[in-house]
Amino acid sequence: INDSEGHPSSSQQTLKGTSKWATSLESLLEDPEGVKRFREFLKKEFSEENVLFWLACEEFKKTQGKKQMQEKAKEIYTTFLSSKASSQVNVEGQSRLNETILETPHPLMFQKLQDQIFNLMKYDSYSRFLKSDIFLNHKKSEEQEENSPEAQTAAKRASRIYNT
Repeated sequence: INDSEGHPSSSQQTLKGTSKWATSLESLLEDPEGVKRFREFLKKEFSEENVLFWLACEEFKKTQGKKQMQEKAKEIYTTFLSSKASSQVNVEGQSRLNETILETPHPLMFQKLQDQIFNLMKYDSYSRFLKSDIFLNHKKSEEQEENSPEAQTAAKRASRIYNT
């Protein structure tokens, strides 16, 4: 839910950790701890390359300079897309990709493939992640921290400070 300027509404901003991760895959991928836990889960499912490819594409979009773009594009291609890739992702149109496109890279050259992987994660892995032990155990430990006497004391101190 966004406000009129497209920023997350205040209720969205107050969510932390697993509560925020459970709202959407986008929220999960915005949180470094969420990405770490999701990778841990995908590794067990033998599909960690999906999130690694998605992250590499996000990083690629921020790359400046033609030479750096060529190097990163080649790295993404050889790691995830070539027929000999060490962490090959399964995307449509992959067979049409060849190394000649790496000569003239542009920030959105992998966008369609990245979108395919995102949707694969969103409609497949993400829902399983939310039911996984990795997610549920992390959620439980968060709840225990929130309910600890130290956390409650800090909250009471804070409320006394703001209510005086």
